[in-house]
Amino acid sequence: MNTDLHAPLGQNRKAKRQRPGILRTGRVVAGICLVLIGASSLYTAFRGDGLKREKPPVQNQTAAPPSETVQNQVPPQPPSAAAPGMAPSGPRSGANVEQMVTGDGSVVTKYSPRQRDGNGPVLVDASQIGQDPRVAALPNDALLEETPFGRLPIVGPDGRRPMEQYARPWSGAHGTRIAIVVSGLGLSQTGTQRAIQQLPEEVTLAFAASGNSLQRWMQEARRGGHEILLQVPFEPFDYPANDPGPDTLLTSTSAAKNIENLHRAMGEITNYTGIMNYQGGRFLSDPNAMEPVMRDIGKRGLLFLDDGTSAQSKTAAIAKGTETPYAFADVQLDKQLDVNAIIQKLDELERVAKRNGQAIGVAAAFDESIDAIAQWTQEAAMRGIEIVGVAALTNDLKRP
Repeated sequence: MNTDLHAPLGQNRKAKRQRPGILRTGRVVAGICLVLIGASSLYTAFRGDGLKREKPPVQNQTAAPPSETVQNQVPPQPPSAAAPGMAPSGPRSGANVEQMVTGDGSVVTKYSPRQRDGNGPVLVDASQIGQDPRVAALPNDALLEETPFGRLPIVGPDGRRPMEQYARPWSGAHGTRIAIVVSGLGLSQTGTQRAIQQLPEEVTLAFAASGNSLQRWMQEARRGGHEILLQVPFEPFDYPANDPGPDTLLTSTSAAKNIENLHRAMGEITNYTGIMNYQGGRFLSDPNAMEPVMRDIGKRGLLFLDDGTSAQSKTAAIAKGTETPYAFADVQLDKQLDVNAIIQKLDELERVAKRNGQAIGVAAAFDESIDAIAQWTQEAAMRGIEIVGVAALTNDLKRP
């Protein structure tokens, strides 16, 4: 075996052969990779992001844009009546639209403001029935006038009426339509909050002029999608034993005083489509007392809803004579404060609507009424019934 027994352990092993070629090859490959990475970085930095952009135009110089870039300008909307000093504009006008084609064929669209042609702010045209829900709690200043009693509704310069501006939009379909009005909001804070939160947005809410925190409740109701009315106290037959409250419109007072009390009530809130009576059997039956009040309501672009409790009401005749939009309630829903009884009244309202094409029901903001209406309206749509705002069901001589 040629083994030296006297040599130290391990000294008789054969030396390992070195492989310098492999090591040199690895170093070369690593160096090449580093060079490639650096070259790629430099290329990317100098090449740009791949978008072919058009240079900003030079003043008083016109040039055709390159084929890869397409510039469009959103055409302005048709002109409409606007406040003096304001340029009417559509909701998408005032923008430059620039489309840039990338190296891989993708299109990138960039929107930027377009310089105004005139001076002053741009007025976005909102000529439509109803309001955008995002601004429904804000009044249209063009439909208000400043008075000693506050800001009162008026017809706008372009002929638009508050009953159109603040009405709840509906489908316009020919079918069974029902409006449900829940009244007395503002008198009870908990009842008002419950009605706004639990009633479907299709239900119209009527606020009592003598209520509390009306402006706050109005804004919350409008943000919730509700059309709203303002309830004004009118003289009942058994007045003063039955007193509807302060500033009641009376048959024994002058027309000027009644108009003053009406305006005081109107100034409490904004964004309502019309006036609804609170009591008022005697006042509604007196043409001499009712005519100037109805005329003022009509000329301000509001509707009048008669709650239907007075068989002697002269509302229809006076409203037609003054060209005031009006409507009558067909069913009082909560004469009996019981959920089942109210649901039965709602069923009766449905039968009236199917017979006549439409119907209006009124109730007060009692817990039982709110519960019954919330339950019944959920099932109504399944039977082909559309719940609409009361403005949609008015008799209006000026409606096209």
